[in-house]
Formats: sequence, structure tokens, C-alpha cells
Amino acid sequence: MAVSRRRFVTSVLAGSALAASSATEFFASPAQAASPPGDVVGKVTVGYQGWFSAPGDSAPIGGWWHWSRDRFQPPSPANTTIVSWPDMREYTRSYPTAYPNLGNGSPATLFSSYDQQTVDTHFRWMQEYGCDTAALQRFNPTGDEGPTRDAMTLKVRSAAERHGRKFYIMYDVTDWLTMQSDIKTDWTTKMSTHTASSAYARQNGKPVVCIWGFGFSESSRPFTPGPCLDVINWFKAQGCYVIGGVPTWWRLGREDSRPGFLDVYHAFHAISPWMVYRTDTLEGLDSYYHNVNIGDLADCAARGIDYLPCVMPGDLAGGHRRHGDFYWRHIYNMVRLGSQGLYVSMFDEYNEGNQIAKTSETQATTPAGANIRALDEDGVACSSDYYLRITADGGRMLKGQLALTPVRPTPPMVGTPPPATGNLAAGKSTSASSQNGSFAASNAVDSDAGSYWESGGGSFPHWWQVDLGASHQVNKLVLRLPAGWGARTQTITVQGSVDGNSFSTIAGASAFAFDPATGNTVTRTLTTTTARHIRLSIAGNTGWAAGQLSQVEVYASSGTTDTAPTAPSGLTVTGKTSSSVSLAWTASTDDNGVTGYQVRQGGTVVATVTGTTATVSGLSASTAYTFTVTARDAAGNTSSASSAVTVTTDAPANSDLARDRSTSESSHVQSYGSGNVVDGDANSYWESANSAFPQWVQVDLGSARTVGRVVLKLPPSSAWGSRTQTVAVQGSVDGGSFGTLSGSAGRNFDPASGNQVTITFSAAQTRYVRITVTGNSGWPAGQLSALEVYAS
Repeated sequence: MAVSRRRFVTSVLAGSALAASSATEFFASPAQAASPPGDVVGKVTVGYQGWFSAPGDSAPIGGWWHWSRDRFQPPSPANTTIVSWPDMREYTRSYPTAYPNLGNGSPATLFSSYDQQTVDTHFRWMQEYGCDTAALQRFNPTGDEGPTRDAMTLKVRSAAERHGRKFYIMYDVTDWLTMQSDIKTDWTTKMSTHTASSAYARQNGKPVVCIWGFGFSESSRPFTPGPCLDVINWFKAQGCYVIGGVPTWWRLGREDSRPGFLDVYHAFHAISPWMVYRTDTLEGLDSYYHNVNIGDLADCAARGIDYLPCVMPGDLAGGHRRHGDFYWRHIYNMVRLGSQGLYVSMFDEYNEGNQIAKTSETQATTPAGANIRALDEDGVACSSDYYLRITADGGRMLKGQLALTPVRPTPPMVGTPPPATGNLAAGKSTSASSQNGSFAASNAVDSDAGSYWESGGGSFPHWWQVDLGASHQVNKLVLRLPAGWGARTQTITVQGSVDGNSFSTIAGASAFAFDPATGNTVTRTLTTTTARHIRLSIAGNTGWAAGQLSQVEVYASSGTTDTAPTAPSGLTVTGKTSSSVSLAWTASTDDNGVTGYQVRQGGTVVATVTGTTATVSGLSASTAYTFTVTARDAAGNTSSASSAVTVTTDAPANSDLARDRSTSESSHVQSYGSGNVVDGDANSYWESANSAFPQWVQVDLGSARTVGRVVLKLPPSSAWGSRTQTVAVQGSVDGGSFGTLSGSAGRNFDPASGNQVTITFSAAQTRYVRITVTGNSGWPAGQLSALEVYAS
């Protein structure tokens, strides 16, 4: 898709319901799909660009299409459109670039999508990792891209047929000002012929077409509602099932959506709201879930529209991925919501770092010093297929083949992590005691030999430091200054640390003589030392009154990396109060010895201990928390996380036990679902199907609690006249067998007394509280705006 489509970032949700987020919350009765399972409903669809080419691949467009800003020059750090590097090991043909060699010394090469073998490789991965359908992106085909895109459709069709995958055409109307007539011509004369393929996706017996971009507020999509409705209705008249790739805020007509487009959005058979770059945190995903996605699904369900939300792995270049936790949370949220299918953005989007296709694992297989992050960018080793494996698990969870779980099932690395080879410092995070002007510390690890770090003024010593991302057996150092500089000697001490705080000396202060006759390069063999952080302390410089470095290269013995501890096992909850949770686990093992453990809530460390027990305090009452534990060793390595445990803190004395808990129901109409009875909003309500008594609504308290009173409410508005509902209260500890807590009786709701009824009964241990309604004098359905449950 066009870059502008990615970069439109909306504001983070103000006043969000983040506090209501719970790792264990889900709808017990998810929304029913408007359509039965097909090639998009009940399936995982991946966006497929297929837009890369290289000189010599015979593509009509010629040049380095989508690899370079200037496609007639080879891609390089100064001429590029990509921020991630593909894992090139499975391509039979590759093309040399102007990037520096990879960290392991191999040439930096890239693939061409125009090679059929590339497309076959991608669709084989889709087959192996459960990607059911590919949405082939199609931009304005009337320009010079048209012939290449036409040919790519044939290649995708062939690969989909060979590997048992489905595909459909996804039109992007960005900058396509004549789309109203052009898109019809393109479909009639070119793309509709592909619907004859057994691999062309169908839903409800109709060929699938997606139109991405109607209603977006960006100037590149200036369309008014009329032409958009005309195009949608034209495709529907052609017998197509039409999906809308719509703005995030489509339903409310603000932020990234133009106002006045609701009729356009409601004309689609399915809606897929855009989410890329809308948030980069787990909290942001939860906020969208509560404040946007729930309402979106209700709106679609009320109109018979399939809801196919976009899910994303996160921007690798921006450090958003959290070694898979971000992607899994997004998938989990959309599956627990009850979405009818998932649209993954994207399969091969190396341009913006949100690809799930196989990606370089370490700097050893990434161009040296090019500032391109590999999958281990946060210090956690990930195999190149990791995000494909997460997609496979997400697809199984969507289809009910894997239990709904907030904990990602697949580990980042399967098997032994690859050894780190080549320059370990290339592109890594740096810091320094000071810098002079724009001569930043990061210049010493980039790919430009002419850029350099220079410390600020003042007396020596000055220092420069790099974080290698993980501990390594460091044994060699290469330092450089720009080749044209005059000779000078700097006095340097080499120090190392596993934690970034406590440093030891690897090599004492000595003279590093930089001479232009030898390339201004100094190489030193070091005593092999386990270190993650390398610091160069500079005590003098004969050529300038500051520390100066243009390139720092760090190497490890035999490319080895110290082994991380095993993951802690057997994590259990040993106690809890309304404000704390106590945990215990089985110790990890490590060749260097385990030095401590970190208890994590999501990605946040909430306790650090040396033993195998911990108590986390300062928690909120009646709130679900999910914890994991990691181990650290003497070399500073961190283990994989333990299995997660989820626990709900105790409620404060006699508080509402039902607030924000999971609910279910016998039925509901329109958007009046069971969740409304525990949301704290007096004006939202549950309403069952009409004229079909008995009806019921129930709440899951999360665990068995002592229950002795319920409060039932209707909206306080005077518009809700007095009525009597015949109500019984039942309880269950297992959700299967219910007993009577309070027998069926007429309960009078009167606006003069707040439209609420209190029912008390003998206290009992109950997890599930059910309200059964068998009559209502005011409306032929069960109605409640609040179900509050109390211990007494």
C-alpha cells in the first residue's frame, strides 16, 4: 500500500478505559457472523504487496521498484525505501545491492517479487503457517506500474493454485483521482477473469473484492460519498462480495475519517478498519478494544455486516514488537471480541517494518552498520519465521482449534539461537559522556565511514559506549577514524559490563595510534570477556582536545554467545489480597549461575528478587493481573518468560463483585448486549429478544465468592416508566449446575425510587450469578441496565 496510508497517525484515545482492561476478559457469547465461514469469514487473510523488483528480473517497470527511492540506482543506506531486511536463505535467485556486506561478511542481496520462485516461496510459507487467503494489493494500474501489476496477478494466481491458498484483489484508491470509472474498466477488462480460478476467494458464493481508502480524511483520497457509493453498488451488481478497507474511526466520522460517510461504510458486505501506526503499546491496543472495536462490532452486527479487523505485528524499525507480545495481544483482543475474520497487515511490507514474512534474525544477516534492526533488536533471539508461527497460532485460536489465551503459545526461538557473528556493534544502541554539536555517538556504529562521534569540550576523560543487545564472549576490537584525517594517538581504556552499571577493565589504558597510511584503523585482540556493554574511556588525544571515533567494531570468539538461563517453571499464585499477589516458582538453571529473577506484568518489571518467591503490592482491588517471571544470569542474559498466571485481586469490603466482569446471556437485540449490565453506565442496558420468555443474563465473578445480595437497575431516565419484571436469582460454582438463590417473584422498577430493586438472600458460595426473567409488564423482553452483586 502507499506510504501515506501508513503514516496517518491518529491521537491516542483520551480518557480511555484502560483501567477496565483484563487479560482474562472475553465474551462468553461472541457475536454471530453475518455470513457463514468462507474464504474470508472464519479465516486469516494477509495483505500481499508483491511489489519488489530488481534490474535483470524482466519486470516491465524496470529498476529497483520499491527497494530504492531512486529505482534506477541500487538500494543503499542513502537510497532506500526499506527499514527491515528479509531472510534470504530460501530464495534461489537474488540481486546484489549497494548496501555494505552483512555482519557475517556475505554480500547484501535482495529478492524480486517478479521471480515466480519468490512468489511460490511466499505462498508456500502461507500454506505452512496457516495464512488462508492473500489480499493482492492493486493501486492505480493506468500508469507505468500497470503492466507489472498485471503480471504479478498472474504469478500470484499460479502460486495460490499450486499451494492451495486463496487470493482476491484489493484495490487501493490512494491518489487515484479517476478511480470511479477506471476501477470498473479494470475489473471488467482484466481482473474479473481471475475469478475463474479455483484459487480466487469467494464468500457467500460471490467473488471477493476489497476497496481500500474510501472516507479517509487525507488529501490523497479526496472522494465524496456519491462516487464511493456508486463504485460499491456497481461491484455488488457484478455479483461481488465487497469488503471496505475503512478508517479506524469510521463509525464516529472523526480523526482519520471524513464526516458524512456512514452510508458508504454501511454499504459494504464487510468492514476492515485500518490500524497500522494507530498505537505502539499493549495499553493502546486494549484501549482501542474497549473504546473502538466493541462498538464497531456491535454496529456491524446490527446491520448484518461482517467485521474483519486489521491486526499487526508492530513496526520492527520502531521497536514496537516486544518480541511477539504486541502481535499476540492484537490477535487475542480481536478473537475474544468475536471478530468474523482477521486481516494481517502485512505479509511482505519490508518498507515499513510490519512484515510477518521471514526476516533477518541478527546483525550477522543484516547489512553491517546500516541501522536496520533484526528480529533480536530488544535482546531476545527470534527465529526468522517467528511472526509466521504467531500467525498460525492466531488462526487456530480464531477457528476454535486453540483455546482463547492472552499468552502467546509459541516461543520466539525454536531450537538453539544462531551464533552471533560479524561486527556485533553495527547499528546497536550507543551512548556517550557528551557530544560536540551533531557528532553523535550513533555515528560510530552506522555504515558511513566519514561520520564520527566527537565528545564535547572540557578536560579528559571522555567515554563512548555501545549496547550489544546480549552478552557475548568479546575478544576483538576495531576502531577507525575518517580515512583523510591526519595521524593522532588516543589513549583508551576498554571496559565491559553485563548490566550497563558495573564495568570492569578488559584492556588497560594504552595508546591507539591512528595513521592515514594504514587507513586510520587500529585493531586490538582482547582477553576474552563476557560483556554486553562495551565502554571506551578516552584519556587523551594528540590531534584534538576531545574523544573521536568514526567506527567501532566489536567481535566475539567463534561467534559464540553466552547461554541464557532456562525459563522459570511452575509459576503459581500462593496468596492474594485486595492490593497484593504472592507468587512462587521453580528455580531456573544456567551455566554461569542464576543471579536473580524479575516478575513482570506484561512488559513491566514489578518486582526483582534473588529467591523463588515474590509479593507484588500496590495493586487495584477486584482487578485481573497477568504475571510472568524471567531469570538473569551472571553474564547479564535474561531467560525466556515463564508460563503466565492470571489472578484477580480480592474485592474491597462489600464492593460490587460484578463490575467489569465477563457476562453472557440467552439473547440480545441490536447493540443491547449483556456487557452493558456491568459497565457502570446507568444508561446502557441489556435487552433480550422480544416475546420469547424465559430470558436470562449472567455474570462470572471470576472465582467462587460469598454472595448475599443483588441490585438490579433500569436506566434512571423518566422515559423508562414503571414496570414489573418477574425475576429469579440463581447461582452456580461451575457455570453448569444452577441453584436458586431467590425464587421467581414480581420486582417493581419505579423511576420515582431510582428504577432499582434490591434482592437479599441467604449467603452462598457462588461464581456465576444468573438473573432469569419470565415476564415484564413494560416490554415483552428482559431488561436490565445494571446487575450488581454483593457479599451482603
